[in-house]
Amino acid sequence: MYLKELLYIKAIAEEGSISRAAERLFMAQSSLSEFLTQYEAELGARLFVRSSTGVRPTDAGRVFLETAGPMLLEYKRMQQQISDIQQLQAGTVELGASTFRGTYLLPPVLHVFSRRYPGVTVNIHEANSMALEQMLQAGEVDIGLIALPLTRLSSQPELLMRDEICIIAAPDHPVLSKARIEKGRSYVDPRDLGEFEFILSDRDTILGHRGRDIIQKAGISPTVHNDNITAPFAAAMACQGLGLAFTYRSCRAGNPHALYLSIGPEGEFLELALMYADGFRSRATRALREVFFEVLGGRGEMEG
Repeated sequence: MYLKELLYIKAIAEEGSISRAAERLFMAQSSLSEFLTQYEAELGARLFVRSSTGVRPTDAGRVFLETAGPMLLEYKRMQQQISDIQQLQAGTVELGASTFRGTYLLPPVLHVFSRRYPGVTVNIHEANSMALEQMLQAGEVDIGLIALPLTRLSSQPELLMRDEICIIAAPDHPVLSKARIEKGRSYVDPRDLGEFEFILSDRDTILGHRGRDIIQKAGISPTVHNDNITAPFAAAMACQGLGLAFTYRSCRAGNPHALYLSIGPEGEFLELALMYADGFRSRATRALREVFFEVLGGRGEMEG
């Protein structure tokens, strides 16, 4: 069993399609299909069930993938240790972050890191915080920027910064009449928002979950016409006056002319932390961690 064969089978399983896997592997679909047929013949078992919509693993395929996963992970760790010997002249870090928050927080971090370590590649994996925990467990990412509290991991997170959950709206939205100012903070009491329409992101995301929790605790029943869209889409719709949405203070740069209101006089916050895959932590991963804290650590402006 060769590493290349493991990678081919893993790509087919993850893509659920031979054609998409071939694109990912930069090879012809016919070549990958021929490889799979020959490999299954050598094993004496079908690894995938083919259909008009794609492929899915058979029982034998699932056993193969469960065995191949740890082997590929060990190979990756060996590569990381070898990269360490090269004193950060080369190497790769797999970084996980949410698309919405990462859009505004990651570029300055990656800018500093790339200038300091031009030979090290950072591969970014976009997913919500709940999915990122699973990816860290599986060793698919080396380091993740995730929101607390944790839902899957028992490891101790490394607190990086606090971010504020805010209400976002168009500058002329009537919610402005409910706003109050205290200690330099513009805020609204969520109990005053029942008359307005809300746009909510997916309930399986941290922002979607926290937003619904805020509404429930306020004891209001606002109109909600869109409740399963992405956080950036919800924020963009709110900026056009289509309703109120929840967003993060860290994402304010994306909508500089929108109205941002704190929730209650004390505000609603969440903590952002760095988490790491179990086992070996490469030199490049540790270097990226240092840059995270240098650029973002303790950023107080997220709270005001």
